[in-house]
Order: sequence, then C-alpha cells, then structure tokens
Amino acid sequence: MAISNALLQKYASLIVRTGANVQPGQTVQLTLSVELHDFAALIIEECYRSGARKVNVDWTFDRQARLNYLYAPQEVLAKVLPWEEAKMKQMTEDLPCRIYIASEDPDAMNGIDPEKLSAVMRGRATVLKPYRNAIEGKHQWVIAAYPSEKWARKCFPDAPDAVDRLWDAVLRTVRVSEDGDPVEAWKAHTAFIEEKAAWLNAQGFSALHYKSKNGTDFTVDLIPGAKWEGAGAVNTVNGAFYIPNMPTEEIFTSPIAGKCEGTLVAVKPLSWNSQLIEDFSITFSNGRAVSCKAAKGQELLEKMIHMDDGAAMLGEVALVPKESPVNQCGFLFYETLFDENACCHCALGMGFKEVLPGGDDMTMEQAREKGINDSIIHVDFMVGADDLSIDGVRPDGSLVPVFRNGTWA
Repeated sequence: MAISNALLQKYASLIVRTGANVQPGQTVQLTLSVELHDFAALIIEECYRSGARKVNVDWTFDRQARLNYLYAPQEVLAKVLPWEEAKMKQMTEDLPCRIYIASEDPDAMNGIDPEKLSAVMRGRATVLKPYRNAIEGKHQWVIAAYPSEKWARKCFPDAPDAVDRLWDAVLRTVRVSEDGDPVEAWKAHTAFIEEKAAWLNAQGFSALHYKSKNGTDFTVDLIPGAKWEGAGAVNTVNGAFYIPNMPTEEIFTSPIAGKCEGTLVAVKPLSWNSQLIEDFSITFSNGRAVSCKAAKGQELLEKMIHMDDGAAMLGEVALVPKESPVNQCGFLFYETLFDENACCHCALGMGFKEVLPGGDDMTMEQAREKGINDSIIHVDFMVGADDLSIDGVRPDGSLVPVFRNGTWA
C-alpha cells in the first residue's frame, strides 16, 4: 500500500493528541531523523493546532552517528559538552512534552567496536541521567515509528514492496486505518489493559515463576504493594493522560532489585545500539545476571550487563499475550518498541518508581530503598515462548495460573 496523505495526517494527529496529548501552552521536543522532514512538518503543525507554545526539533542521522563512531576518538564522543548539559538542565525547568519517532536502520552500527559503543554510552548516560531522573513522571512523552527504507529492507529483504509492507504492519499495530477511528480504538484498548492490570493488582502476588521447554525456568520476587500498570500514564504536574509507547500491549511492574533466580531464554533477537544479539539466554543467581550465552553478539551482551552495577539486575517484568497484533504480524521488527509488544518480556536495568505507592514524589534514592533497580540502561528482551507458563505466587505460597501457552490463563 502507498500511504496516503490523509492516513499520514491521521497518524500524526494520533501521536500528538492521543499519544503525547500535547496541552495548550506546552513546549514540545520532537526527535526524529533528518530524512523525515515532511512528516516532521505534519507533527509540528499538529502540535501547534493542539496549543503548543513552541516546538523544538532534535534531528538524528544514522550515517553521521556511524561515521562518528568510526573516526572520532572514544573520549571525544563520550564527553557531554557544556551546552548539551545546559540543554538538559533547561528541560528540567520547561518540562517539555517529548515526541520521539523511531526509524533507525537496525544495522547502522554493524562492525562498530562493542567496547567503544558501550563506553561512549556509559560516559554520556552517567552525566545525563540525573536530569532524566528529575523530569520522570513530570512530563508527557511518546515513542512512535515511521518506516524507513533500510528498516523495511531489514524486515523484508526480498520484497519489492518492503516499505509498504512495513507501513501496513505499523499502522495495524497502532490501530490506524482509512475508515476507522483510532482514538476510539485506543480508548477500548487502554480500557482492556487497565482491566487486566486491576486483576493482577488484586492478586497481591509476591513472586512470579516462568517455565518454558526452551530452558526458561525463572522466579522473580515482586515488591509488596507495587502496582501493575499498562497502556497509559499521567503527568503528575498537569494531570494529562498520555500513552508513552505506540504500539503498546504490555502490563508491567518493577520487581525487587536483586531478588530473582534461574534462567531466561530469549525468543527473539535483541537490537541494542543498532547491533543485534541473537539466540541468547541469561542466568541469574542471587538476583544478578551471572552468565549469558549468545550465538551472535556475545561480547555486546556482556558489555550491556556490565554497564553499571544495576545493569545486571532486572528493572521490569511485563506480560504480553501471544495474540498481540504485533506478534500476529508474523515477523521480527528489529525495533524494541514493536518487538517488546509481541510477547512477554523482562528488562535489565532501570526500574519504574511510579509503580510504588507515592512513587512519583520519591527521589531515586528513596525508590531504591523500596526495591526499585537503578541503572543508566533499560533494555527489554523477549521471553514469551508459545508454551510459556507463568504462575503467580501468593505470600502463603499458593500458586495462581497467570499465563498458559503464551497467553492469559
């Protein structure tokens, strides 16, 4: 299908008004590829029509990023310049509504030294993380996608209509069509997810146990009183409801940092820093990743787990049934925004303090004391095999089936 201007406009409107839910008088920070300047214009105009005070754009460029890693010294790339830090500091004052459009080439960093990638990310994230912590829960944000030629060719290498096929999948998963009302579709979808989250919250599980024939055998402890959440979030400053990920199918919480045992086997490749990690598993002992195996990307996986002290612990567990529209598309997107919404997943690194009662008002130090993991990374990996069983463990030790054969029990 060749996407029409009317459909693009409907998609842009959904991103701005339902996803980010831009409010009158807000500043908007839009981040996307230089190749998407026409779509950027649609987003920008829709923001202004929603009452935005000012729209600022951060342009990205895959080829420039690759050339930087090929030729610039590691210490130069890792350094956060004063103007960059000042920009982040300004963000903590303006609390802009942020919109990010993913379109990256999954192979953009193929062949780049994993050590250099990790060191640069670690150096920059260490400086910038306090500013990100300062705005958490206090602004709206959304990540959506726009199919690029290279991304589409990665998904459909032999298809002459690769871009059209990827567009079709993207629009299906975000519930946008020529004749449908995506806003109403999202209202129904968020209501369903909230219903499932309410059921989980009513159970009061103290742990979850995962089991699959592929080798997954894993138990993770949950924080007493921590909420299961999904679909939407609320800006604690202005009360605006927004949807951070489009698409989204997950219901998630943050487990107790450092309280898990066993092995998780990934069922899909992981694209991290535009490099692929494939056919991998991670084994945990005393709450930390103690070993990992990967058919491809072993060194990258090891670097990721050792990014900082919290990178070896879990920050999220998320439940996604295999009937997910993303999974039903039948192919790997090579983009975590989509692939994490295909099936159940876990995340190494940063947890979510907002799942705690009163968590939005806590400092990160206070959230850590309650069991939330802290890290400069948050990396989702997919564990939802077709035969996955998950049991909820109640404080008295009794078991409640949560998932059977990859879907809700």
